[in-house]
Amino acid sequence: MSARACIFGCAGLVLTPDEKRFFSKARPWGFILFARNCQSEAQISALCNELRQCVGRHAPILIDEEGGRVSRLRNLGGRIGPPAEVFARSKLPIDQVCQAVRANYAAIGARLASIGVDVNCAPVLDLPAGDADPIIGDRAFGTDPMQVAKLGQACLDGLHDAGVAGIIKHIPGHGRADVDSHKALPVVEASKEALQNHDFLPFAALDQAKMAMTGHVIYNAYDPQNPATCSKTMIEDVIRGRIGFDGLLMSDDLDMKALDGALAKRTAAALNAGCDVVLQCNGVLRDMQEVADATPVLSGHALRRSTAATMPIKPAHIDRHEAEARADAWLARLQGDAA
Repeated sequence: MSARACIFGCAGLVLTPDEKRFFSKARPWGFILFARNCQSEAQISALCNELRQCVGRHAPILIDEEGGRVSRLRNLGGRIGPPAEVFARSKLPIDQVCQAVRANYAAIGARLASIGVDVNCAPVLDLPAGDADPIIGDRAFGTDPMQVAKLGQACLDGLHDAGVAGIIKHIPGHGRADVDSHKALPVVEASKEALQNHDFLPFAALDQAKMAMTGHVIYNAYDPQNPATCSKTMIEDVIRGRIGFDGLLMSDDLDMKALDGALAKRTAAALNAGCDVVLQCNGVLRDMQEVADATPVLSGHALRRSTAATMPIKPAHIDRHEAEARADAWLARLQGDAA
């Protein structure tokens, strides 16, 4: 039986009997971890094994481990890595900055791979505007589209070196959002020309990425009624059309306040618009049940894309400690250059 077109969180450090029964029946495509699920590396590894045992396969397990302020592993100690902005501000030649980015995310990926996590929700390809909400801010690789594309590709390459898949986000661009979509629905007033010639460019440059995550943002120039996650116009005409992305498209978290209505309604809206899978993160069993009831098993193009996205990555042999030392050496060069 095919997996269901959803990704779920879980409540704590170990699965409850009710969660095990639910996941075994619902068979989500994947899972996502948060700080509430992370106490130690050994515990995370055991939790990943539990989750995969529930569905009887090597299901993808996601985490947001960008570095900087977006880290689910921070409370464990160990190397986290800097925010993307550190690389964006470097005065080193771009090829050297790309090497530094690749080394950083190879180190992050090596840590994730060692604990059973095989998908990282990075890189951020959004281009923050000066008057936008700071939710993107230092998570971005800058404001120049081609620089962001190059550094974003280096991030994907570094994760790949460690056997971890990346997710480009938040397609087609969250950088102009006037509010944090965790709290409210952003509305972008920019023209089609401005969006096509700026915001969309990093995503178009990385259109061969295996996975992307939508932004819960209204783009008035295209669809003044629906955020991109729930807009057939944005997904068919912009993300699949103009940008040319044909990888697995997942929604951002359905629990975010940018979306309205019951979870079943949000689920149907995202899938009907063209998302391949939906992401529901809070780990509340009744909420996951509502989403599961509204979610079909993967089929057609969504099944093809999900299969391609989970093709095993064969990494070069990477020693985690050597990778971290190499990444920190590059970071020291970047910091010395900025002094």
